[in-house]
Amino acid sequence: MSNLNFRLLQGKVLHFLMPFALILCTYGAMAFDYGQTKGDPLDANIKISKKSEKLGALFSLVEQQTPLRFAYDASEVDINKSISIKKDVLILKQLLLEISQQTGTSFELSKNVITVIPPKTHTISLNSVSSSNAKNVTGKVVDKNGAPVAGATVSVKGTSKGTATDGNGSFRIDANEGDVLVITSVGFEKTEITVGTSSNISVILAGIGTALNEVVVIGYGTQRKAEVTSSVATVKAENFIKGTVKDAGQLIQGKVAGLTIISPNGDPTATSQVILRGQSTLMGVNQNPLVLIDGVPGDLKMVAPQDIESIDVLKDGSAAAIYGTRGTNGVILITTKRAGANNKTTVEYGGYVSIQTIARKLDMSTAEDFRAQIASGDRIVITPTGDTSYPMLDHGASTDWLKEITRTPVSQDHNLTFRGGNATTNYLASVNYNDLQGLFLKSYNQQFSGRMDFNHSMFNNKLKINLNYFSASRKFNGFNSNIYRQATMQNPTAPVKNPDGTWFQELTKFDYQSPVSDLMESDGKSSESNSRYKGSVVFTPITGLRLSGIFSYTKRMLEAGYAETKQHASTLRDNRNGYASVSGNSSIDRLAELTAEYSKSFNRNNFTLLGGYSYQENDYNSDFTNNWDFPTDQFSWHNIGLGRAISSGDYTGLIGSYRATTNLIGFFGRLTYNYDQKYLLMASVRSEEASQLWGTNDPWGTFPAVSAGWRITRESFMDNQKLFNDLKLRAGYGVTGSQPNQPFLGLATLSYGGFVLSNGEWVQTLVPSQNANPNLQWEEKRETNIGLDFSMLDNRIGGSIDLYNRKIHNLLYLFEVPSPPNLYNRTMANVGTMQNKGIEVQVNFVPVRKNNFEWNSTVNYSTNSNKLISLSNDLYKTSTDYIRVGAIFPPIQTFSHLLRVGGEVGDFYGYKVIGVGGDPSDVANYGQWIYEGRDGKPVNYKDFAHAFEDKKVLGNGLPRHYLAWNNSFRLNNWDLTITQRGAFNFQVANLQRMMFENPTQAQYNLMKNAYDPVFGTTQLKSPVEFNSYYIEDGDFWKIDNITLGYNFRKTGTNLFQSARVYVASLNTLIITGYKGIDPEVSLRNAQSAAQSGVVQVPTSGLDPGMDSPYKYPTTRTFSVGLNVTF
Repeated sequence: MSNLNFRLLQGKVLHFLMPFALILCTYGAMAFDYGQTKGDPLDANIKISKKSEKLGALFSLVEQQTPLRFAYDASEVDINKSISIKKDVLILKQLLLEISQQTGTSFELSKNVITVIPPKTHTISLNSVSSSNAKNVTGKVVDKNGAPVAGATVSVKGTSKGTATDGNGSFRIDANEGDVLVITSVGFEKTEITVGTSSNISVILAGIGTALNEVVVIGYGTQRKAEVTSSVATVKAENFIKGTVKDAGQLIQGKVAGLTIISPNGDPTATSQVILRGQSTLMGVNQNPLVLIDGVPGDLKMVAPQDIESIDVLKDGSAAAIYGTRGTNGVILITTKRAGANNKTTVEYGGYVSIQTIARKLDMSTAEDFRAQIASGDRIVITPTGDTSYPMLDHGASTDWLKEITRTPVSQDHNLTFRGGNATTNYLASVNYNDLQGLFLKSYNQQFSGRMDFNHSMFNNKLKINLNYFSASRKFNGFNSNIYRQATMQNPTAPVKNPDGTWFQELTKFDYQSPVSDLMESDGKSSESNSRYKGSVVFTPITGLRLSGIFSYTKRMLEAGYAETKQHASTLRDNRNGYASVSGNSSIDRLAELTAEYSKSFNRNNFTLLGGYSYQENDYNSDFTNNWDFPTDQFSWHNIGLGRAISSGDYTGLIGSYRATTNLIGFFGRLTYNYDQKYLLMASVRSEEASQLWGTNDPWGTFPAVSAGWRITRESFMDNQKLFNDLKLRAGYGVTGSQPNQPFLGLATLSYGGFVLSNGEWVQTLVPSQNANPNLQWEEKRETNIGLDFSMLDNRIGGSIDLYNRKIHNLLYLFEVPSPPNLYNRTMANVGTMQNKGIEVQVNFVPVRKNNFEWNSTVNYSTNSNKLISLSNDLYKTSTDYIRVGAIFPPIQTFSHLLRVGGEVGDFYGYKVIGVGGDPSDVANYGQWIYEGRDGKPVNYKDFAHAFEDKKVLGNGLPRHYLAWNNSFRLNNWDLTITQRGAFNFQVANLQRMMFENPTQAQYNLMKNAYDPVFGTTQLKSPVEFNSYYIEDGDFWKIDNITLGYNFRKTGTNLFQSARVYVASLNTLIITGYKGIDPEVSLRNAQSAAQSGVVQVPTSGLDPGMDSPYKYPTTRTFSVGLNVTF
């Protein structure tokens, strides 16, 4: 109890201090700014005492006088080379250009790190004609996106002639025909152009293509890609999926090997499902990676896609272990766009308009087909008793029920961003409006969001503060799967309305009602608001020491209302006389993180030591109210107290509320070391406690990690080879935890029970809702990863290869225990072990790179295999060595998957059929399934026991292999990107065929082929059953995204700096042998009964491959967009 009180006190103190911390960040910045040097970091003045200085000494001078640091390969950069300096004080940009001209090196600036790039030359011929007559040559220098490159040096090779480009990238210089112009700029490859007959030239500078020199985001910091020893993937904004994307996950679909992203379907409120390196828990609901937005926990929909600068994915245990109990499923780090610091204000607009169509739909019977089926006698339905029959009626209409409830939705998105400032004070403000219409009438998602980012530095960059604010408000109404289900099932000869204008209904049929009536006689809306305040402080008191703190406050509120009129089918059938419900929930999340980082270098030894503390607290509240029997429909859900159901006192459970407060406390540390940037080492540890295990004997978990790397190309024996630009071998091991969604799992929490008579009054009791288990521990994933990063053939080919083996120990599940002494016969305990292992390969290559044409291509491949190693032990057991998961809907009720010891997650389990009875004289078996028996021999329907022991593994719903191929092309001002991917070696349960290809379901509409012979024998007469006939191969290849754009180059009369128009398509094409709508199906959010048949446990992710006939249809989207910078 004392620990609990201490934690509550911590939360109150944090809540009290956080507003003051944010205020101090703001006013401290403004009150103590002593007039620091303004301008771009590259505009800093560098004082130099000598006219000639060694390159290494110049780097040291820059590091002493600015917050910038140099990174370079000592084997490729001669730091002892003398550099002639003409002035005592030079602007840093000019100094770098002087060095570049004298050494041929290039520079790349990213996050205060200047990467030194060894000389590399691109020569471009311009129809050279030799001439001795000098002429005035003008031109413009731009990057690959058409943006002008200001400050680039243009010189005549072999002479002292030189100039620099202006803010528009333009230059003017005197040169002879045949002279070679040398163009250099920080962050770009040196380019040489031979002057020809033309007096005006255009130059496109190629960015430095060494991926290993990129700076990537890791846990609580950044690292150069060359120094990373874990499995980390980075996707920059320029490589995101384009078009109508709904969340951050869809931006990187197919971009990261091992990261499976199932895109939202056409439902405008849907969110991407993300799984990294396979399933990781038996508790189902916790399969998604941790998402951090600028270091603060969030989700994929919490940030506008156009506001994102980059997305980094920490894939292995050694990278994610520093996040402790939240790291098992990997970590997605989203970095948003930051404020400007270039002494000028820019305005950026990005927007698109899109339309959506149904890509593929079920081939259901039309009214004409239906009438033909009636005429042929097919539409005879045998009742379950088998003693009567009744025909389906032709009501005389021809209705396309799906068309009646759908539309061609038009969606739009607009984003406006303002940036400005200088090297000490800068800002960013952005607003976004997103309006997504759904395919189904009344479904929509409208959101307005805004974000502000303010940075200020003082005391010669020793103190930096950042203030960030985000707010979003949205209203939405999601997809009603029952309405789509009813549209699929409806008789196509039935009218929408009767002649008198009332809805046509056949309410005597079980679970059968007009979808149009359901849609028009109901209404609903949800409103959500999100806001986040974040402040951070970084203080550098001495060289190498960096103290920082992050404080954030995030609030989310959701209100939902729904109502059905007196004419709604459910109120008519159940005599409810109108129905309404309101519900809401809110959460407040507070985060405080303090870190100290010290870096030191000596004698080729470089190390960084990080230590930190993290505290997070979340308050969650929810409530709901249901009521019916309303005197009028006029108030919808807005006056729910008018209903008489609550006031009658005849019903319980109509009103409820819930509250939970959870906390997380963590201490962490990390050591990063390298010797001469050749031998690399990283070690980290995190100790953490969270509310899920409060009250247990050991609520703290410890999560260590270690990784090492060897940059082989820095060895002396690699000096003379020309194949590899960089080659790095790495290996890592890390332990991470997994947080269940429910708090206080080890405690016997209380809930209301039955009533007892006490002193003449009935009193409701409080009883424990679960057995206590003080021995609960954190689930632990222990992962080994071996990888290879490479760059070769003059950086034209690069990539990585990873092999991983992860074992999850202490799996949580409900296990059988004796009762008594336990109150219940099931207890939450840590027992099982699961394994995932696989290979990931990503290769980037540049087949063509010319001044006017460039082709970049990326291929990534991954494979994962899963195995349940153990499930129970001597103390905690299941009645069997397997778990039944996955629920099949009516008209049958059974499970779909079996997870057994030695088996894999996703194994379908059912009866295997090999034919149907074809002998009309054998009435009992004619048209009935023929099964494969336990001994592998055929068994007729009549003789088949339909027992659990007769079921077999029918396939697996998780793809074994994933492949993606992404291409981008640039031809002059045109650009084209094509993103495509596929999944292979898996199966899908086609529940659409199971339901709508079975003639015994003739009381509903069926697919056109329902009466075709099965197995080429005869028409099926067996009732609906989950068996192998409906398990299909799901292999597919998709062209996800095609984007064609045109870039307008800035000229002297343009108002804008750059502009781009584009057209894009999403879900463009699918190639598959699957007979359903789409073999890429979402993981279901479901509950399955444990083997006692009583206790419910979440099973999301454990029953993959279930293609429901009632899911949202697959859609195809076409967009037209514009991006412009002023």
